[in-house]
Amino acid sequence: MGLTDRELIIGNAIMAPPLTAYRDPWERGLLADPDLLAALARAAGGPFHVLHPERVISNVTAFRAALAESGVTGTVHYARKANKAACVIDACARAGAGADVSSVGELQAALGAGIRGSDLMITGPAKPDRLLWLAARHDGLIAIDAPDELERLIMIAGPEPARVLLRVRPPGSSSRFGFGATELDAAVTRIGDAPALRLHGFGFHLSGYDPAARTRLAGTLIERCLGARALGHPADTISIGGGFAVDYAGASEWAAFADGLPGAWCHGEQDVRDLYPYHAEVAGAAMLTAVLRADRLAERLRDNGIRLAVEPGRALLDRAGCSVFGVLGVKTLTARGLPYRMITVDGSSLSLSEQWFGSEYLPDPVLWPAGDPAALPVPTSVGGATCLESDLLSRRRIPLAREPRIGDLLVYPNTAGYQMDSNESSFHNQPIPPKFVLHADLRWSLDQLGESS
Repeated sequence: MGLTDRELIIGNAIMAPPLTAYRDPWERGLLADPDLLAALARAAGGPFHVLHPERVISNVTAFRAALAESGVTGTVHYARKANKAACVIDACARAGAGADVSSVGELQAALGAGIRGSDLMITGPAKPDRLLWLAARHDGLIAIDAPDELERLIMIAGPEPARVLLRVRPPGSSSRFGFGATELDAAVTRIGDAPALRLHGFGFHLSGYDPAARTRLAGTLIERCLGARALGHPADTISIGGGFAVDYAGASEWAAFADGLPGAWCHGEQDVRDLYPYHAEVAGAAMLTAVLRADRLAERLRDNGIRLAVEPGRALLDRAGCSVFGVLGVKTLTARGLPYRMITVDGSSLSLSEQWFGSEYLPDPVLWPAGDPAALPVPTSVGGATCLESDLLSRRRIPLAREPRIGDLLVYPNTAGYQMDSNESSFHNQPIPPKFVLHADLRWSLDQLGESS
């Protein structure tokens, strides 16, 4: 039985407002096709993901254009941890991007996709000897995180000098990563005494999405590069890492969530306060432009012959994929005396991994097939098919466009960046959801993810 007008009017107190994600033409075509989603669901036999690599290419192109328009020589390295699908790294190679890798498997997959060793950025703490050796052998740029790692690389590298950056710990930070100021000075001197290494510059990673913070720290590293050059090092590169914001939805809808999710909107009445900023006024490649324009950073990089490296992950995957779950069951629960739906889907929250951050993935899922556009919204939470009370894909009560039914599909938009596989698990002995590649003409294929990936 559907909800009455009166229940919906009162029920707004228990139902979250909408947060409608932007959709590209490929996703609108997928939702509008009368058969394609159902065919993919039959082929998968459970939850699945859809990726559109052409969007990855356009995102890479936008970042490269931002560098070119600023007159800055630079490189875009895809942070592969954001999604390990083979079609994504292939798209990055076709678009002229490099890769940011942190494991032997990621390095091998990048080389296998056609990315040259010299276009690899090797990051992460306490890198294994095997990774350091392979990176040096393939002429990758190795971001050294600590003095002991530096010493191990000196022993491993050769006969050609290994190219390195030194990762800088941001001033005042309590981060466990990178070198402090005194350690940096010692490391520069140590590299000068080590013929096996060549210092090409410095890098950092910042939390948050403030362009100004990246501009300021990059500016200080220009001075570091000039000081290292005076000691005979090439010091021609600065890496500003990733953390480029993604704009998922419009400002007016996002404003309703500015203070988080109040318990009144959520199954279990639990507040959720730490939310990813799903609306950003300056996002993706535009954020890179903002970083370069501030404080004459682009001009200073040009004047000093310094290259800029960036390592976006989520931002290169913006609007490049979605995740699909089948509805297995529907029940009615009550909150504050008002009814809402709890649906169980054929997967778990581990395949929609914003929960990795102890948060909630907010862009509204779409119920497929579509129903009557004049239907009243139905407050609905979404649970996974496990025995865990905490296994909730959407604890908030979403305003679904119609009554959910067994056999429907629930499509979560824009999930390619981290959501698809950061937390994936075969819990309950369930298979990991497959990834389908959607091509420009709505043809599809299965992503060819190798074991080494």
